[in-house]
Amino acid sequence: MGTMIRTLVVDDERYAREELVFLLNQFPSIQVIGEADSGDQAVMKAIQLQPDLVFLDVEMPKMNGMEVAKALSELKNMPLIIFATAYPQFAAEAFRINAVDYLLKPYDEDQLKQAISRVEKNLIPQAKVDVASNLGKLAVEKDGEIDYVHIEDILYMYREEKVTKIITQKCEYEVKTALKELESRLTPFSFFRIHKGYLVNLKYVSRLTPWFNGAYHLELTSRDEKLSVSRNYVKGLRQRLEM
Repeated sequence: MGTMIRTLVVDDERYAREELVFLLNQFPSIQVIGEADSGDQAVMKAIQLQPDLVFLDVEMPKMNGMEVAKALSELKNMPLIIFATAYPQFAAEAFRINAVDYLLKPYDEDQLKQAISRVEKNLIPQAKVDVASNLGKLAVEKDGEIDYVHIEDILYMYREEKVTKIITQKCEYEVKTALKELESRLTPFSFFRIHKGYLVNLKYVSRLTPWFNGAYHLELTSRDEKLSVSRNYVKGLRQRLEM
């Protein structure tokens, strides 16, 4: 796996840290970059090492895990947090802090595996997108391979749940890059937002048809589907098409 999840392990008990580090070393995606035996040290090391993920014990002297988590939430690049503790009563508070998971000691390896899987989905993108605007191509990276998609061949893009789908004349791609970010990167090209979740290449617009309540349907060259144009975008769309 090309992307490593930089991980900090925090626990005031040495043997608990060693056990967790041993278990984490079984995961190819996890790189343990440091350990801390107190809350103060955890915050200091998080600032220094900039981890992606922190395994955080709850019950520690002076500064407990909840206080550490609140301090970490103030960082510019807040790491994901998995609480690891022998005390189940703190779970509700942990999830209010947006923890990824709450593991009880002694560790259950299946539960640890599920927690790591959640982290991977958050931190290791299915696809990474970049725009080489001077070449007129969109670099779409997935599973270690890169496809260079001609931007002019893209018909439209839309957001579905946590994935952006890119529709070209021949292929479809799925990326995690937000539609708003793609819109910003594609500013030099002929794309226009027709709906909160849709971005269309104006080159391929063939017809606008009134629908209802001020909204329109949009048709694209050589495509059967009709895309909805929100009434909030109709005026701007018509102006762009008539330029």
